[in-house]
Amino acid sequence: MKAKHATLLLSLLLSLPLTAEEDRFAKVEITPTQLAPSVWLLEGAGGNIGVSSGDDGILIIDDQFAPLADKIAAALKATPGAQKSAMPRFIINTHYHGDHTGGNDHFGKHGTILAHDNVLKRLATDGKTPEGALPVVTFDAGINIRFNGETLKVMHLGPGHTDGDSLVIFERSGVVHMGDLFFKDRFPYIDLDGGGSVIGYRDNVERALSLISYDDKVIPGHGSLANRADLLKFKQMLDDSITWAKAAIASGKSLEQMQAEGLGEKYQSWSWNFIDEKKWIAILHRDLSAKS
Repeated sequence: MKAKHATLLLSLLLSLPLTAEEDRFAKVEITPTQLAPSVWLLEGAGGNIGVSSGDDGILIIDDQFAPLADKIAAALKATPGAQKSAMPRFIINTHYHGDHTGGNDHFGKHGTILAHDNVLKRLATDGKTPEGALPVVTFDAGINIRFNGETLKVMHLGPGHTDGDSLVIFERSGVVHMGDLFFKDRFPYIDLDGGGSVIGYRDNVERALSLISYDDKVIPGHGSLANRADLLKFKQMLDDSITWAKAAIASGKSLEQMQAEGLGEKYQSWSWNFIDEKKWIAILHRDLSAKS
């Protein structure tokens, strides 16, 4: 009888649903898009992944959430660099957020993680990132990586989304990975507690525009593949939001009054599940009020 009960208990345990973390990503698919002979975009859940894959092997820019690491690795096996090694030789983190660095512990066992100095500082002190998931090579203003026949320029433009953002320019291929300095057709999240800055964010986007040609393909941190015109549209939204918020704050309007007024019909479609208009206005109000 005890054996029967034990068997029944085991059956019940095996039939339990996946944990919340596993279930959240169980149906996520990693979708690859080739952008140039040696460059791919991988979309899944979390930040978009940029890939350089060729004779020198594989390099990835960001690695989404930890439970997706095996799916990401499987997608990388279909690229030509996998003939040399199926795992990335280099992993670039555009900033420290978990939807961009969650796969570090998995991929860091096989390759070298690179990031801005502040990414290391924040991950090393968050109390949850294992040693193997920390950047090994860090930089201040930037670093150049010669890989698969071209130079990848990794640039830090100052505080923006966080205090450790990097964008990556594939010089030969005409591809730019913006990290979370670009949310296509969406209000951005600016991590003020992580060293981010509303004005710095706008200025970084302006600087990026000066580095990007009209023919370049632009990978946003979130959203579908874009181009320079899409980034310019995003910059216009930032300019309009900052101008509106500064005027509202100067006139003495409260956060609640600003949220009730809103940014107008033009930007109604820019709200999304993480940052809606009210949250975006709250970010603007908090940062710009402190600096007015």
